[in-house]
Amino acid sequence: MRGIVRKWRPPLALVIGGALVGVFALPLLGIVPLRLWGNVLGWGEAVWLVVALALAATLVLGVLLWRLVLRPVYALTGYARAVKAGQSPDAPTQFGTPEFSALAASVQAMGDSLHSRAEGMKAYADHVAHELTSPLTAIHGAAELLDNGATGADAAALRQTIRDATLRMRALLDDLGHHAQAATSSGPGTCTLGHVARGIDTPLQVTVAQDGAIPLSAQDLATILTQLARNAAEHGARTLRIAATDVGLTVADDGAGISAGNRDRVFDPFFTTRRADGGTGMGLSIVRSLVQARGGRITLADSSAGAAFDITFD
Repeated sequence: MRGIVRKWRPPLALVIGGALVGVFALPLLGIVPLRLWGNVLGWGEAVWLVVALALAATLVLGVLLWRLVLRPVYALTGYARAVKAGQSPDAPTQFGTPEFSALAASVQAMGDSLHSRAEGMKAYADHVAHELTSPLTAIHGAAELLDNGATGADAAALRQTIRDATLRMRALLDDLGHHAQAATSSGPGTCTLGHVARGIDTPLQVTVAQDGAIPLSAQDLATILTQLARNAAEHGARTLRIAATDVGLTVADDGAGISAGNRDRVFDPFFTTRRADGGTGMGLSIVRSLVQARGGRITLADSSAGAAFDITFD
């Protein structure tokens, strides 16, 4: 989304008030020229002069209303229709009054959010189809071999393959459900970091280095911290350090960290370095989806040991 160009413009109340005053004052002002010039120029000429002044004032008022009211409305309407049609239009950058600038920022943010969710849904559908293919193939193959008369140790191994593939599919579907809930969870709110951090279920030693208010509901923050703690524990961490900042919070662990080659992919759905151990690669994706749904963003911070994340809110 391109930034809105900020220029001074009169507020909408002043524009509407000025228009109403002009409509009220013009007839009254017309009486004065008629009274003063009626006997000098003649009533006909005076009337034409008043009409010319009224037309000029109306033209100026019309231009102002067009630039400050109508044009921004048309621009926003066109942008909203393009977003509704599934397009990715360039957002308007200039608006007539502060009220329309604020409205435009909200509409553009909403358009970006809808576009991001649509792209995300497509990506998730593609990944689900890909990720479920492997366990489904394993189940199908094992079932065929069992139907062909496998017995003894071979049959036991095939049944275990079916159980493992089923557990893998269940884990994937559970994480997908959590991912979908993240975008429509408990809604906006504010909570205290320390209070929520003390209540999360994790084997890690959690330290709140700096307490403070976080612009999230307690349920959303608990979900975020639980997922980050779970991800840290799976990568060998023993401690989790959390601190509130002026714009959000930071979360750091003492685990194995994230290699340089994986830094750009850690938030991608289904990306995991623990696939052989049952990892689904959805933990950090769930966290990002939840943070974005609340108007924030999460980034991987530089860390000399372990992994560190910055979560910020506008």
